[in-house]
Amino acid sequence: MPAIVILGAQWGDEGKGKATDLLATSQTIDYVVRTSGGHNAGHTIVVDGEKFATHLLPSGILTPGCTSVIANGVVVSPEALFRELDALAARGVDVTRLVVSANAHVIASYHSTIDKVTERFLGKNQIGTTGRGIGPAYADKVNRVGIRVADLFDEGILRQKVEASLENKNHLLAKVYNRRAIEADAVVQELLSYAERLRPMVVDTSLLLNRALDEGRTVLFEGAQATMLDVDHGTYPFVTSSSPVAGGVCTGAGVGPTRIDRVIGVIKAYTTRVGSGPFPTELFDENGEKLWKIGGEVGVSTGRDRRCGWYDAVIARYASRVNGLTDLFLTKLDVLSSWERVPVCVAYEVDGVRHEEMPMTQSEFHHARPLYEYLDGWWEDISGCRSFTELPKNAQRYVEALEELSGTRIWGVGVGPGREQTLVVHGDGA
Repeated sequence: MPAIVILGAQWGDEGKGKATDLLATSQTIDYVVRTSGGHNAGHTIVVDGEKFATHLLPSGILTPGCTSVIANGVVVSPEALFRELDALAARGVDVTRLVVSANAHVIASYHSTIDKVTERFLGKNQIGTTGRGIGPAYADKVNRVGIRVADLFDEGILRQKVEASLENKNHLLAKVYNRRAIEADAVVQELLSYAERLRPMVVDTSLLLNRALDEGRTVLFEGAQATMLDVDHGTYPFVTSSSPVAGGVCTGAGVGPTRIDRVIGVIKAYTTRVGSGPFPTELFDENGEKLWKIGGEVGVSTGRDRRCGWYDAVIARYASRVNGLTDLFLTKLDVLSSWERVPVCVAYEVDGVRHEEMPMTQSEFHHARPLYEYLDGWWEDISGCRSFTELPKNAQRYVEALEELSGTRIWGVGVGPGREQTLVVHGDGA
């Protein structure tokens, strides 16, 4: 019963879609499942030179014969969902093999309104959200005033839930943010307008996935965001509102932990971060500018520039530990060509004390300063390499050093955006 988890091992944007696509094309993947987040995620996949970006949809939507699943842990904007489906269908992609959990929560228009006005109100203390209503939708879920997908098929229940949710929000909008109150009827009518198109897609996804695993099907659980953005294990409060670590897959999909066979962490050959929050290896010099430019570091979903820094082995070890990683998939190695020496953060210094593991408190991590080891670089263009042994010796040594420092074997390496630009290092894990 092969159940595989792919997740981000840094702050997101590591290339999870590429790793998912590699697995889906190297073996038969029957189901690809999103278990957390919303349309604030972004996966970029290049197929035969053509670039595709998925946001709410699992990247398996591009794999013929594969069923894509939006599971119960996801928050769904119906408007964003149909916009994305229509855009892919217009490019000839078969989008008919998509199912959505009846228990997934819905992002209503008022969630994005609350998200945006709250961020503006925070001023310099902003979290750096995407403004797409993800956090407020999860807050309603926890506060037990959320709307589930199944509620769209019962107007009475839907109206009752919308009115309950808006009761406090309208007071907040009017009295704190000086904004106009939102009319419940308009929200209800908008949500009802999506119901008939959504209805054929809605199933009990937990039952579907558990039966698939019982039958020996291969299920790939695709992470959104990343370990360092996890609401419990990330750089709180500069995190997302869900649990994108491996443990979150079980609650987000309704499968038990004993069903998971393999956990792959996707990690860049350097580090990037979008939004606010501490980032020990961040660069503010020409090296950071060079990484940003060569790497094309602009967020797929947000359009925001990514902050860039050197590889952080402390974070890699932390991600390996909290996720129970069996493998790492290293992306964007090609970006590092042309540096004479490449720094790697091996530990932090906090108030004169060396930390080889993640500092325990937010304050300590905020004050962490990277301690580097320097590895010899390479000048060759490696984008045309098709096996690990074709890489320049210094590039091979860089990968081997990261594997040792990170404490988890590196299964594959990406040397470009294309499907064919992937090198398998440990073939026995594929």
